[in-house]
Amino acid sequence: MSGAHRLLLVDDDTGLLRLLSMRLKASGYAVSTAETAEAALLRLAVERFSLVVCDVRLPDRDGLSLFGDIRHQHPALPVILLTAHGTIPDAVEATSQGVSGYLTKPFDSAVLLAQISRALEHATPPGASAAIDEAWRADLISHSARMNTLLDEARLIAASDASVLIRGQSGTGKELLARAIHRASPRAAEPFIAINCGAIPEALLESELFGHERGAFTGATVRHTGLFRAAHGGTLFLDEIGDMPLALQVKLLRVLQERAVRPVGATQAEPIDVRIVSATHCDLDAALDQGQFREDLYYRINVVSLVLPSLDERREDIPLLADHFLRTLAKKYGKHLTGFAPDALEALATASWAGNVRQLQNVVEQACALATTALVPRALVDRALRVKPMEALGYAEAKQRFERNYLVQLLKLTAGNVSDAARIAGRNRTEFYRLLQRCGLDPVLFRNDAADAALGRHG
Repeated sequence: MSGAHRLLLVDDDTGLLRLLSMRLKASGYAVSTAETAEAALLRLAVERFSLVVCDVRLPDRDGLSLFGDIRHQHPALPVILLTAHGTIPDAVEATSQGVSGYLTKPFDSAVLLAQISRALEHATPPGASAAIDEAWRADLISHSARMNTLLDEARLIAASDASVLIRGQSGTGKELLARAIHRASPRAAEPFIAINCGAIPEALLESELFGHERGAFTGATVRHTGLFRAAHGGTLFLDEIGDMPLALQVKLLRVLQERAVRPVGATQAEPIDVRIVSATHCDLDAALDQGQFREDLYYRINVVSLVLPSLDERREDIPLLADHFLRTLAKKYGKHLTGFAPDALEALATASWAGNVRQLQNVVEQACALATTALVPRALVDRALRVKPMEALGYAEAKQRFERNYLVQLLKLTAGNVSDAARIAGRNRTEFYRLLQRCGLDPVLFRNDAADAALGRHG
Protein backbone atom coordinates (compact mmCIF):
# COMPACT_ATOMS: atom_id res chain seq x y z
CA MET A 1 0.00 0.00 0.00
CA SER A 2 2.81 2.42 0.82
CA GLY A 3 4.13 2.45 -2.73
CA ALA A 4 1.16 4.51 -3.89
CA HIS A 5 1.80 7.29 -1.35
CA ARG A 6 4.02 10.39 -1.56
CA LEU A 7 5.05 12.00 1.72
CA LEU A 8 6.31 15.53 2.40
CA LEU A 9 8.84 15.93 5.23
CA VAL A 10 9.29 19.45 6.63
CA ASP A 11 12.20 20.12 9.02
CA ASP A 12 15.18 22.49 9.10
CA ASP A 13 17.43 19.70 10.45
CA THR A 14 19.01 18.47 7.22
CA GLY A 15 20.54 15.43 8.95
CA LEU A 16 17.16 14.31 10.26
CA LEU A 17 15.58 14.91 6.87
CA ARG A 18 18.17 12.73 5.17
CA LEU A 19 17.78 9.94 7.75
CA LEU A 20 13.96 9.95 7.66
CA SER A 21 13.94 10.06 3.87
CA MET A 22 16.13 6.95 3.69
CA ARG A 23 13.98 5.01 6.15
CA LEU A 24 10.68 5.99 4.55
CA LYS A 25 11.93 5.24 1.04
CA ALA A 26 13.10 1.84 2.30
CA SER A 27 9.51 1.26 3.44
CA GLY A 28 8.20 1.93 -0.06
CA TYR A 29 7.12 5.57 0.23
CA ALA A 30 7.97 8.30 -2.25
CA VAL A 31 9.45 11.22 -0.29
CA SER A 32 9.92 14.95 -0.90
CA THR A 33 11.49 17.34 1.62
CA ALA A 34 11.31 21.02 2.58
CA GLU A 35 13.36 22.93 5.14
CA THR A 36 10.99 25.90 5.63
CA ALA A 37 7.26 26.49 5.87
CA GLU A 38 7.20 28.56 2.68
CA ALA A 39 9.08 25.87 0.76
CA ALA A 40 6.54 23.33 2.03
CA LEU A 41 3.58 25.44 0.87
CA LEU A 42 5.22 25.84 -2.54
CA ARG A 43 5.63 22.06 -2.79
CA LEU A 44 2.01 21.53 -1.80
CA ALA A 45 0.87 23.99 -4.47
CA VAL A 46 2.46 22.03 -7.31
CA GLU A 47 2.61 18.41 -6.10
CA ARG A 48 0.11 15.96 -4.71
CA PHE A 49 0.93 14.38 -1.36
CA SER A 50 -0.75 11.71 0.76
CA LEU A 51 0.62 12.97 4.11
CA VAL A 52 2.84 15.67 5.66
CA VAL A 53 5.31 15.12 8.50
CA CYS A 54 6.22 18.53 9.93
CA ASP A 55 8.41 19.87 12.73
CA VAL A 56 6.70 22.36 15.05
CA ARG A 57 9.81 24.60 15.14
CA LEU A 58 10.71 26.01 11.70
CA PRO A 59 13.06 28.92 10.90
CA ASP A 60 10.59 31.13 9.00
CA ARG A 61 7.26 30.29 10.62
CA ASP A 62 5.78 28.32 13.46
CA GLY A 63 4.94 24.76 12.38
CA LEU A 64 1.52 25.05 13.99
CA SER A 65 0.80 28.06 11.78
CA LEU A 66 1.84 25.98 8.77
CA PHE A 67 -0.53 23.24 9.93
CA GLY A 68 -3.35 25.80 9.97
CA ASP A 69 -2.59 26.77 6.36
CA ILE A 70 -2.46 23.13 5.29
CA ARG A 71 -5.76 22.43 7.02
CA HIS A 72 -7.35 25.42 5.25
CA GLN A 73 -5.97 24.72 1.77
CA HIS A 74 -5.92 20.91 1.86
CA PRO A 75 -8.59 19.77 4.36
CA ALA A 76 -8.25 16.08 3.49
CA LEU A 77 -4.45 15.97 3.83
CA PRO A 78 -3.29 14.28 7.09
CA VAL A 79 -0.46 15.94 9.06
CA ILE A 80 1.84 14.45 11.71
CA LEU A 81 3.78 16.91 13.92
CA LEU A 82 7.27 16.39 15.31
CA THR A 83 7.74 18.19 18.62
CA ALA A 84 10.33 18.95 21.27
CA HIS A 85 9.35 18.53 24.93
CA GLY A 86 8.62 22.24 25.32
CA THR A 87 6.06 22.25 22.55
CA ILE A 88 4.03 19.21 23.64
CA PRO A 89 1.09 21.33 24.94
CA ASP A 90 0.89 23.05 21.56
CA ALA A 91 0.92 19.70 19.79
CA VAL A 92 -1.88 18.40 22.00
CA GLU A 93 -3.91 21.50 21.13
CA ALA A 94 -3.22 20.90 17.44
CA THR A 95 -4.54 17.34 17.82
CA SER A 96 -7.88 18.75 18.92
CA GLN A 97 -7.86 20.85 15.73
CA GLY A 98 -7.42 17.86 13.46
CA VAL A 99 -3.72 16.92 13.35
CA SER A 100 -3.37 13.18 12.70
CA GLY A 101 -0.75 12.68 15.39
CA TYR A 102 2.47 13.94 16.97
CA LEU A 103 5.78 12.47 18.03
CA THR A 104 8.24 13.80 20.61
CA LYS A 105 11.89 14.03 19.55
CA PRO A 106 13.89 11.84 19.70
CA PHE A 107 11.59 9.09 18.43
CA ASP A 108 11.83 5.55 17.12
CA SER A 109 11.40 5.38 13.34
CA ALA A 110 9.21 2.29 13.81
CA VAL A 111 6.76 4.42 15.81
CA LEU A 112 6.73 7.03 13.04
CA LEU A 113 6.05 4.36 10.41
CA ALA A 114 3.16 3.04 12.52
CA GLN A 115 1.65 6.54 12.84
CA ILE A 116 2.02 7.18 9.12
CA SER A 117 0.35 3.89 8.27
CA ARG A 118 -2.51 4.59 10.68
CA ALA A 119 -3.02 8.14 9.37
CA LEU A 120 -3.06 6.96 5.75
CA GLU A 121 -5.50 4.20 6.61
CA HIS A 122 -7.90 6.73 8.15
CA ALA A 123 -7.50 9.05 5.16
CA THR A 124 -8.27 6.30 2.63
CA PRO A 125 -11.88 5.13 2.21
CA PRO A 126 -12.49 1.43 2.95
CA GLY A 127 -11.65 -0.77 -0.02
CA ALA A 128 -9.88 2.00 -1.93
CA SER A 129 -6.85 1.12 -4.04
CA ALA A 130 -4.67 2.83 -6.60
CA ALA A 131 -6.63 1.19 -9.43
CA ILE A 132 -9.97 2.31 -7.98
CA ASP A 133 -8.59 5.80 -7.42
CA GLU A 134 -7.88 6.14 -11.12
CA ALA A 135 -11.16 4.56 -12.21
CA TRP A 136 -13.53 6.66 -10.12
CA ARG A 137 -12.11 9.99 -11.35
CA ALA A 138 -11.25 8.91 -14.91
CA ASP A 139 -13.53 11.52 -16.52
CA LEU A 140 -12.03 14.39 -14.53
CA ILE A 141 -8.84 15.13 -16.46
CA SER A 142 -6.49 17.12 -14.24
CA HIS A 143 -3.08 17.34 -12.65
CA SER A 144 -3.49 20.71 -10.94
CA ALA A 145 -2.98 20.88 -7.19
CA ARG A 146 -6.33 22.65 -6.71
CA MET A 147 -8.29 19.93 -8.50
CA ASN A 148 -6.35 17.18 -6.74
CA THR A 149 -7.26 18.68 -3.36
CA LEU A 150 -10.91 18.85 -4.40
CA LEU A 151 -10.85 15.24 -5.61
CA ASP A 152 -9.24 14.07 -2.38
CA GLU A 153 -12.14 15.64 -0.49
CA ALA A 154 -14.68 14.17 -2.90
CA ARG A 155 -13.25 10.67 -2.47
CA LEU A 156 -13.53 10.92 1.32
CA ILE A 157 -17.08 12.26 1.08
CA ALA A 158 -18.05 9.46 -1.29
CA ALA A 159 -17.48 6.86 1.41
CA SER A 160 -20.26 8.40 3.51
CA ASP A 161 -23.92 8.85 2.62
CA ALA A 162 -23.95 12.62 3.25
CA SER A 163 -25.81 14.88 0.82
CA VAL A 164 -23.42 16.91 -1.33
CA LEU A 165 -23.87 20.33 -2.93
CA ILE A 166 -21.52 21.01 -5.84
CA ARG A 167 -21.03 24.67 -6.72
CA GLY A 168 -19.31 26.03 -9.80
CA GLN A 169 -19.72 28.00 -12.99
CA SER A 170 -21.47 26.50 -16.00
CA GLY A 171 -19.21 24.14 -17.90
CA THR A 172 -16.85 23.29 -15.02
CA GLY A 173 -17.95 19.63 -14.86
CA LYS A 174 -20.40 19.45 -11.97
CA GLU A 175 -22.17 16.35 -13.31
CA LEU A 176 -18.83 14.63 -13.95
CA LEU A 177 -17.88 15.22 -10.32
CA ALA A 178 -21.26 13.92 -9.16
CA ARG A 179 -20.77 10.74 -11.22
CA ALA A 180 -17.26 10.36 -9.81
CA ILE A 181 -18.58 10.59 -6.24
CA HIS A 182 -21.16 7.91 -7.10
CA ARG A 183 -18.50 5.61 -8.60
CA ALA A 184 -16.32 5.97 -5.48
CA SER A 185 -19.24 5.28 -3.13
CA PRO A 186 -20.66 2.01 -1.76
CA ARG A 187 -23.64 2.67 -4.10
CA ALA A 188 -21.47 2.40 -7.23
CA ALA A 189 -23.22 -0.76 -8.48
CA GLU A 190 -26.66 0.88 -8.23
CA PRO A 191 -28.23 3.48 -10.59
CA PHE A 192 -26.98 7.04 -11.05
CA ILE A 193 -29.88 9.19 -12.23
CA ALA A 194 -29.46 12.84 -13.29
CA ILE A 195 -32.07 15.54 -13.90
CA ASN A 196 -31.71 19.22 -14.76
CA CYS A 197 -34.25 20.98 -12.53
CA GLY A 198 -34.14 24.12 -14.66
CA ALA A 199 -34.77 22.42 -18.00
CA ILE A 200 -38.17 20.85 -17.23
CA PRO A 201 -41.41 22.86 -16.91
CA GLU A 202 -42.76 23.09 -13.36
CA ALA A 203 -45.92 21.20 -14.31
CA LEU A 204 -43.88 18.18 -15.40
CA LEU A 205 -41.02 18.31 -12.89
CA GLU A 206 -43.07 16.93 -9.98
CA SER A 207 -44.15 13.92 -12.03
CA GLU A 208 -40.59 13.38 -13.30
CA LEU A 209 -39.19 13.36 -9.78
CA PHE A 210 -41.90 11.59 -7.80
CA GLY A 211 -43.78 9.65 -10.48
CA HIS A 212 -47.54 9.43 -11.02
CA GLU A 213 -50.32 6.90 -11.06
CA ARG A 214 -52.37 6.08 -14.11
CA GLY A 215 -55.20 8.57 -14.44
CA ALA A 216 -53.64 11.03 -11.98
CA PHE A 217 -54.15 13.84 -14.48
CA THR A 218 -55.16 14.35 -18.08
CA GLY A 219 -52.79 12.45 -20.32
CA ALA A 220 -51.51 10.11 -17.55
CA THR A 221 -52.44 6.94 -19.42
CA VAL A 222 -49.75 4.79 -17.80
CA ARG A 223 -48.09 4.60 -14.40
CA HIS A 224 -44.77 6.51 -14.26
CA THR A 225 -42.09 5.35 -11.81
CA GLY A 226 -40.38 8.70 -11.25
CA LEU A 227 -36.67 9.37 -10.83
CA PHE A 228 -36.55 8.97 -7.04
CA ARG A 229 -37.79 5.40 -7.30
CA ALA A 230 -35.65 4.74 -10.40
CA ALA A 231 -32.58 5.76 -8.38
CA HIS A 232 -33.49 3.51 -5.43
CA GLY A 233 -30.29 2.20 -3.85
CA GLY A 234 -28.16 4.59 -5.87
CA THR A 235 -27.62 8.32 -6.37
CA LEU A 236 -29.98 11.03 -7.63
CA PHE A 237 -28.23 14.07 -9.08
CA LEU A 238 -30.32 17.26 -8.98
CA ASP A 239 -28.57 19.63 -11.36
CA GLU A 240 -29.34 23.37 -11.21
CA ILE A 241 -31.37 22.88 -8.05
CA GLY A 242 -31.35 26.65 -7.56
CA ASP A 243 -33.88 26.87 -10.42
CA MET A 244 -36.40 24.58 -8.71
CA PRO A 245 -39.77 26.34 -8.07
CA LEU A 246 -40.57 27.11 -4.43
CA ALA A 247 -43.71 24.94 -4.40
CA LEU A 248 -41.70 21.92 -5.48
CA GLN A 249 -38.96 22.70 -2.96
CA VAL A 250 -41.51 22.07 -0.20
CA LYS A 251 -42.35 18.64 -1.61
CA LEU A 252 -38.70 17.75 -2.11
CA LEU A 253 -37.95 18.68 1.50
CA ARG A 254 -40.71 16.35 2.69
CA VAL A 255 -39.29 13.47 0.66
CA LEU A 256 -35.80 14.03 2.08
CA GLN A 257 -37.13 14.24 5.65
CA GLU A 258 -39.39 11.19 5.45
CA ARG A 259 -37.20 9.15 3.09
CA ALA A 260 -40.38 8.23 1.27
CA VAL A 261 -42.04 9.43 -1.93
CA ARG A 262 -45.73 9.60 -2.82
CA PRO A 263 -46.38 9.63 -6.57
CA VAL A 264 -48.90 12.12 -7.96
CA GLY A 265 -52.36 10.57 -7.61
CA ALA A 266 -51.23 7.92 -5.09
CA THR A 267 -52.58 7.54 -1.56
CA GLN A 268 -49.59 5.69 -0.11
CA ALA A 269 -45.97 6.82 0.18
CA GLU A 270 -43.22 4.39 -0.82
CA PRO A 271 -39.90 4.22 1.09
CA ILE A 272 -36.78 5.15 -0.86
CA ASP A 273 -33.07 4.69 -0.30
CA VAL A 274 -31.37 7.39 -2.36
CA ARG A 275 -28.28 9.55 -1.91
CA ILE A 276 -28.79 13.16 -3.04
CA VAL A 277 -26.07 15.07 -4.87
CA SER A 278 -27.11 18.56 -6.00
CA ALA A 279 -25.43 21.21 -8.10
CA THR A 280 -25.89 24.87 -8.91
CA HIS A 281 -24.10 27.67 -10.73
CA CYS A 282 -26.13 30.38 -8.99
CA ASP A 283 -25.56 31.98 -5.58
CA LEU A 284 -27.88 30.03 -3.25
CA ASP A 285 -26.96 32.28 -0.32
CA ALA A 286 -28.32 35.27 -2.24
CA ALA A 287 -31.39 33.22 -3.23
CA LEU A 288 -31.98 32.52 0.48
CA ASP A 289 -31.84 36.23 1.30
CA GLN A 290 -34.29 37.00 -1.51
CA GLY A 291 -36.72 34.28 -0.44
CA GLN A 292 -36.21 32.32 -3.66
CA PHE A 293 -34.81 29.22 -1.97
CA ARG A 294 -35.97 27.55 1.24
CA GLU A 295 -33.51 27.65 4.11
CA ASP A 296 -34.58 24.25 5.51
CA LEU A 297 -34.04 22.59 2.13
CA TYR A 298 -30.69 24.35 1.75
CA TYR A 299 -29.35 22.74 4.92
CA ARG A 300 -30.70 19.34 3.85
CA ILE A 301 -28.84 19.32 0.54
CA ASN A 302 -25.74 21.20 1.74
CA VAL A 303 -24.37 18.78 4.33
CA VAL A 304 -21.06 18.89 2.44
CA SER A 305 -20.17 21.57 -0.11
CA LEU A 306 -17.62 21.23 -2.92
CA VAL A 307 -16.59 24.11 -5.17
CA LEU A 308 -15.31 23.36 -8.66
CA PRO A 309 -12.74 25.91 -9.85
CA SER A 310 -13.20 27.66 -13.17
CA LEU A 311 -10.87 26.72 -16.03
CA ASP A 312 -9.16 30.12 -15.69
CA GLU A 313 -8.28 29.09 -12.11
CA ARG A 314 -6.66 25.82 -13.24
CA ARG A 315 -4.87 26.88 -16.43
CA GLU A 316 -2.16 24.25 -15.95
CA ASP A 317 -4.82 21.68 -16.90
CA ILE A 318 -5.60 23.28 -20.29
CA PRO A 319 -2.89 21.43 -22.32
CA LEU A 320 -3.86 18.13 -20.66
CA LEU A 321 -7.57 18.65 -21.37
CA ALA A 322 -6.96 19.85 -24.92
CA ASP A 323 -4.84 16.78 -25.68
CA HIS A 324 -7.50 14.48 -24.18
CA PHE A 325 -10.24 16.05 -26.28
CA LEU A 326 -8.01 15.95 -29.38
CA ARG A 327 -7.39 12.21 -29.07
CA THR A 328 -11.08 11.50 -28.44
CA LEU A 329 -12.24 13.66 -31.36
CA ALA A 330 -9.61 12.29 -33.73
CA LYS A 331 -11.30 8.91 -33.35
CA LYS A 332 -14.73 10.48 -33.83
CA TYR A 333 -13.73 12.14 -37.10
CA GLY A 334 -11.46 9.33 -38.25
CA LYS A 335 -8.44 11.62 -38.50
CA HIS A 336 -4.77 11.17 -37.73
CA LEU A 337 -4.17 14.09 -35.35
CA THR A 338 -1.05 14.07 -33.19
CA GLY A 339 -1.36 17.35 -31.32
CA PHE A 340 -1.40 21.13 -31.54
CA ALA A 341 1.20 23.38 -33.10
CA PRO A 342 3.15 25.19 -30.33
CA ASP A 343 1.53 28.57 -31.06
CA ALA A 344 -1.91 26.92 -31.19
CA LEU A 345 -1.38 25.42 -27.74
CA GLU A 346 -0.19 28.82 -26.50
CA ALA A 347 -3.42 30.38 -27.81
CA LEU A 348 -5.48 27.82 -25.89
CA ALA A 349 -3.45 28.28 -22.71
CA THR A 350 -3.81 32.08 -22.72
CA ALA A 351 -7.42 32.44 -23.92
CA SER A 352 -10.24 33.54 -21.62
CA TRP A 353 -12.58 30.63 -20.87
CA ALA A 354 -15.95 32.05 -19.83
CA GLY A 355 -17.55 28.73 -20.78
CA ASN A 356 -14.92 26.71 -18.91
CA VAL A 357 -14.16 23.09 -19.86
CA ARG A 358 -17.27 22.80 -22.01
CA GLN A 359 -16.13 25.75 -24.12
CA LEU A 360 -12.61 24.30 -24.42
CA GLN A 361 -14.05 21.02 -25.69
CA ASN A 362 -16.17 22.91 -28.23
CA VAL A 363 -13.16 24.90 -29.47
CA VAL A 364 -11.03 21.76 -29.83
CA GLU A 365 -13.84 19.99 -31.69
CA GLN A 366 -14.24 22.85 -34.17
CA ALA A 367 -10.50 22.88 -34.82
CA CYS A 368 -10.34 19.10 -35.20
CA ALA A 369 -13.28 18.99 -37.60
CA LEU A 370 -11.47 21.36 -39.99
CA ALA A 371 -7.91 20.11 -39.51
CA THR A 372 -6.14 18.72 -42.57
CA THR A 373 -2.72 18.22 -41.00
CA ALA A 374 -1.48 16.06 -38.13
CA LEU A 375 -0.71 19.16 -36.03
CA VAL A 376 -3.70 21.46 -35.51
CA PRO A 377 -2.54 24.96 -36.59
CA ARG A 378 -3.00 28.26 -34.74
CA ALA A 379 -5.34 29.60 -37.43
CA LEU A 380 -7.99 26.93 -36.72
CA VAL A 381 -7.76 27.52 -32.97
CA ASP A 382 -8.14 31.29 -33.49
CA ARG A 383 -11.12 30.67 -35.74
CA ALA A 384 -12.81 28.49 -33.13
CA LEU A 385 -12.01 31.10 -30.47
CA ARG A 386 -13.45 33.76 -32.81
CA VAL A 387 -10.16 35.65 -32.73
CA LYS A 388 -9.87 38.00 -35.68
CA PRO A 389 -6.59 37.53 -37.56
CA MET A 390 -4.24 40.49 -37.17
CA GLU A 391 -4.31 42.66 -40.27
CA ALA A 392 -0.91 42.73 -41.95
CA LEU A 393 -0.14 46.36 -42.80
CA GLY A 394 2.91 47.87 -44.37
CA TYR A 395 4.90 50.31 -42.23
CA ALA A 396 3.83 53.35 -44.28
CA GLU A 397 0.12 52.45 -44.12
CA ALA A 398 0.28 51.69 -40.39
CA LYS A 399 2.01 55.03 -39.77
CA GLN A 400 -0.61 56.87 -41.85
CA ARG A 401 -3.48 55.27 -39.94
CA PHE A 402 -1.91 56.12 -36.59
CA GLU A 403 -1.27 59.71 -37.66
CA ARG A 404 -4.84 60.25 -38.84
CA ASN A 405 -6.36 58.67 -35.71
CA TYR A 406 -4.10 60.84 -33.55
CA LEU A 407 -5.19 64.03 -35.32
CA VAL A 408 -8.85 63.04 -35.06
CA GLN A 409 -8.51 62.60 -31.30
CA LEU A 410 -6.81 66.00 -30.96
CA LEU A 411 -9.57 67.75 -32.94
CA LYS A 412 -12.23 66.04 -30.86
CA LEU A 413 -10.45 67.07 -27.67
CA THR A 414 -10.18 70.72 -28.73
CA ALA A 415 -13.56 70.88 -30.52
CA GLY A 416 -11.79 71.80 -33.79
CA ASN A 417 -9.58 74.57 -32.34
CA VAL A 418 -6.44 74.30 -34.49
CA SER A 419 -4.29 76.53 -32.25
CA ASP A 420 -5.00 74.38 -29.18
CA ALA A 421 -4.54 71.13 -31.11
CA ALA A 422 -1.22 72.31 -32.60
CA ARG A 423 0.06 73.34 -29.17
CA ILE A 424 -0.77 69.90 -27.70
CA ALA A 425 0.94 68.21 -30.65
CA GLY A 426 4.02 70.43 -30.31
CA ARG A 427 3.67 71.79 -33.85
CA ASN A 428 3.12 75.32 -35.26
CA ARG A 429 -0.22 76.18 -36.88
CA THR A 430 1.12 76.11 -40.45
CA GLU A 431 2.68 72.66 -40.04
CA PHE A 432 -0.41 71.37 -38.28
CA TYR A 433 -2.67 72.58 -41.13
CA ARG A 434 -0.48 70.71 -43.60
CA LEU A 435 -0.88 67.53 -41.54
CA LEU A 436 -4.66 67.98 -41.54
CA GLN A 437 -4.74 68.49 -45.29
CA ARG A 438 -2.62 65.40 -45.91
CA CYS A 439 -5.05 63.29 -43.86
CA GLY A 440 -8.14 64.87 -45.39
CA LEU A 441 -9.40 66.36 -42.13
CA ASP A 442 -11.37 69.62 -41.88
CA PRO A 443 -11.25 71.14 -38.37
CA VAL A 444 -14.52 72.99 -39.01
CA LEU A 445 -16.40 69.71 -38.99
CA PHE A 446 -15.28 69.03 -35.42
CA ARG A 447 -16.99 72.20 -34.21
CA ASN A 448 -20.48 70.89 -34.89
CA ASP A 449 -22.47 67.67 -35.29
CA ALA A 450 -21.03 67.01 -38.74
CA ALA A 451 -17.95 65.41 -37.17
CA ASP A 452 -19.48 61.94 -37.11
CA ALA A 453 -20.41 62.17 -40.78
CA ALA A 454 -16.87 63.21 -41.72
CA LEU A 455 -15.37 60.32 -39.79
CA GLY A 456 -17.79 57.94 -41.46
CA ARG A 457 -16.76 59.08 -44.93
CA HIS A 458 -13.08 58.53 -44.17
CA GLY A 459 -13.48 55.40 -42.03
